[in-house]
Amino acid sequence: MAKQMNKNDAITGRDVDFAQWYTDVCRKAELMDYSSVKGFINYLPYSYAIWEEIQAYLNKKFKAAGASNVYLPMVIPSSLFNKEKEHIEGFAPETLVATIGGGQELADPLIIRPTSEVLFSDMYKRLVSSYRDLPKAYNQWCSVVRWEKTTRPFLRGSEFLWQEGHCLFETEEEARKNALDILEAYDALGKELLAIPFVKGVKTEKEKFAGAVATYSIEALMHDGKALQSGTTHYLGQGFADAFGIRFLGRKNVQEIPHQTSWGVSTRLLGAIIMVHGDDNGLVLPPNVAPIQVVIVPIRQDAPGVLDKCREIEAKLNELGIRVKLDDSDHTPGWKFAQWEMKGVPLRLELGPRDLESDSVCLVKRVNGEKKVASIPEIEASIPSLLQEIHKDMYEKAKAHLDANVTEVRDPEHLISVLNVGGYAKMMWCGDAACEAKVKEITNGGTARCMPFDEKPFADTCPICGKKADKVVYFAKAY
Repeated sequence: MAKQMNKNDAITGRDVDFAQWYTDVCRKAELMDYSSVKGFINYLPYSYAIWEEIQAYLNKKFKAAGASNVYLPMVIPSSLFNKEKEHIEGFAPETLVATIGGGQELADPLIIRPTSEVLFSDMYKRLVSSYRDLPKAYNQWCSVVRWEKTTRPFLRGSEFLWQEGHCLFETEEEARKNALDILEAYDALGKELLAIPFVKGVKTEKEKFAGAVATYSIEALMHDGKALQSGTTHYLGQGFADAFGIRFLGRKNVQEIPHQTSWGVSTRLLGAIIMVHGDDNGLVLPPNVAPIQVVIVPIRQDAPGVLDKCREIEAKLNELGIRVKLDDSDHTPGWKFAQWEMKGVPLRLELGPRDLESDSVCLVKRVNGEKKVASIPEIEASIPSLLQEIHKDMYEKAKAHLDANVTEVRDPEHLISVLNVGGYAKMMWCGDAACEAKVKEITNGGTARCMPFDEKPFADTCPICGKKADKVVYFAKAY
C-alpha cells in the first residue's frame, strides 16, 4: 500500500502503516537516534527528559515505600549467574557475555546484566544475618542488556534503561504486600503522570518471570489494539535466597530464609506514551510528563513589544514551576506550529501585535486543537488549570479506547476474530496451560496478558476445552 503522508510530510499516517508511523515519530520528534551497534539506540535529550520525569515521580513513591537507591555492577560472573537454575534457563538465550579482559581470556566469563536478582542476592548474603537487618529494600536505576533478535526503539532493544527494585522480608505476607504496593505505585504513575489507564493483575504460570512464585503486571492497550506489558512486580518466594545461601537468625533463634521481591518498569513506557496518545501529526504528550508543557510562539516577533511581552509571560510561567519554552527562532510561525505540534507540547501560546492591544493571548491544546483566548493578567491562573484539564481529557480518551476494546468471548471463533481485529479478548479459563498454548496457536500469537484482580466470572466453562473455569483472563496480541 502506498504511504499516504499527513500535513506533516515527515510522518506516515498512523492508520496507513502503524509501525512506520511509530518509527517516524521516534526519529522526527528527535526522541532517539540509531547507534552504530545494531539493536542499540541513542536516547536524545527529549526522550531522556521524559524518562527523568518518570524517575522523579517513582523515586518519591519508592522512598515513601521504604526503598533506597543503590547501584550494583553491570557484570555478573557466570558461576554466580548459574546458581539459580530456573532463572538462568529463562535468560540464557538473551545474554551478552564478555570472555576477554585486559587481553586475557577470563576463567569465569562475565555476563552483562540482563537483570540483577543474582547480584542483589549475592550482596544480601553478606548484609543480612538477623531479623533485625530486615527488611532490605533497594532499587537501582540502570541499563540492562538482552540480546534481542528483533528490536524496535524503546519497546524492545538490546539495551534499555529501567529501574529494578530488589527486596528481602522476614515474612511472605510482607513480601507479597510489597509486590502489590509497588504495582499500585505503577498504576498511579499511569493515572497521574502518563495519562494511561492500565489493566493490572496476576500473570499465568506460563507468563510469569523466570524463578518467581507470582508475577503481577500492568498492561496498556495501544492505538493499534496490541497490548504492551508496561511494568511488573514479582514475589520470588525463597528460591533465590535459598540458592544464594541467604539466611538470618529469626525471632525464635533459628536460621530462616527470607522472602524476596523484585519489580521494575523501563523505557518501554516511552513507547507506551507514543502509541497510546500520538496522532497523525506526531507526539501528543501528557502535561505532567512533557519536557516542555507550554511553548510560546510570537507572531510578528519583530513588532514593538511582542518579544518583551513573551519574555514577561515566560518568566511568570517559570515562577509557577511550569516547563516553558519561548521559540524566538527565525522560523516562520507556521513552521513553529508544525514543529511543536510534532513534538507533542501540550499547550501552545500565541501572541502578536493584536493580542498586545487586547492584552490577551491565544492558547491552543495539542490534544484536540481547541483554541481559547485568555487575558494576560489571568495567565497565572488559567494555564495551570488548563494543563490539568488536558491531562484529564487525555486519560479519559485513553480509558474510553480501552473500555471499547475489551470483548467477552465465549467460543474459539469469537476469540480469533477479536484478536485479529485487536484489543483484549476477555475469556474464562480452566487454568490448564494446554488451553493457554492452544489460544496462542489458533490466534497466531495471542497471549495471556494477565488475570485482572477486579474481574468477576461471566461464564463457568473454558471455551477451549469445555471444562469448568473460574478464572478471567485477558488475551491479546502484544509488543
